[in-house]
Amino acid sequence: MKPLNLIALLLFLAGAVWVLTLSERSVREIQATYFSAMSQFLKSGSKLETHARDFVKETTHSKALEAELETIRGEIGRLRIIESRFKDLEAENAQMRSALDFKTTTKFDIVAARVIRRHPTTWWQTVDIDAGEEHGIGTQLSVLSNEGLVGKIDRPDRGRSSVILLTDEKCQVSARVEGTPEVGILSGQRGRYDGTPLLRLKFLSINANLQKGQRVFTTGRGGLFQPNILLGTIESLEKGALDSEALVRPSVNFEDLDTVFVVLSATD
Repeated sequence: MKPLNLIALLLFLAGAVWVLTLSERSVREIQATYFSAMSQFLKSGSKLETHARDFVKETTHSKALEAELETIRGEIGRLRIIESRFKDLEAENAQMRSALDFKTTTKFDIVAARVIRRHPTTWWQTVDIDAGEEHGIGTQLSVLSNEGLVGKIDRPDRGRSSVILLTDEKCQVSARVEGTPEVGILSGQRGRYDGTPLLRLKFLSINANLQKGQRVFTTGRGGLFQPNILLGTIESLEKGALDSEALVRPSVNFEDLDTVFVVLSATD
């Protein structure tokens, strides 16, 4: 036998003899010391196990929350779409109610129409509407909105018509300023504009005394446009050598035309 093996065997036998010869009290003291030393490791292991379990639970809970959050985000997106659609329908219903009220209260025989085409290069000059000859529409008829005069029919066709807008310089209207004797010719202006262009009221008297905000109406002269249709309000006045000229802010929102009315005739 090798010396190291012999030494190990002798040490083992000596330990065994020592253990066997110990009293019960000594054995308990040794056990107590062992368990006391091991208890710290056991406690640490238990805490680590608890933390590990809490981490797993938290991770699982976080994944569930993330999935729930994605579901909520999808629902919010769907509700926003519904809200947007509801607002569009609400605006459309408001326009329809306004159009119905106008058609009921007006003194004209009118045909309601929708703007169906508007080209960017002629935005302030013309629009196309979805009513034509089959509705009794002919040239030079007045076109209104519930805000005032929009323009006049230029070219009627089957199923559609072209309208010259009041903001086009070719659309000229005999106009009067409310509360004054002033009468002139109102028309649009040539050029491009960031917003709705102002109208020009020409051939006023040199002594015209107008205030900003005064309303301007059609006179009915010439037989083309019916009298007392609102055109806009005075914005400013400029006096010349022989006459005066005013800038007029149109009453119609020409940036957002939708429903219009073609006047077929005046009613009794």
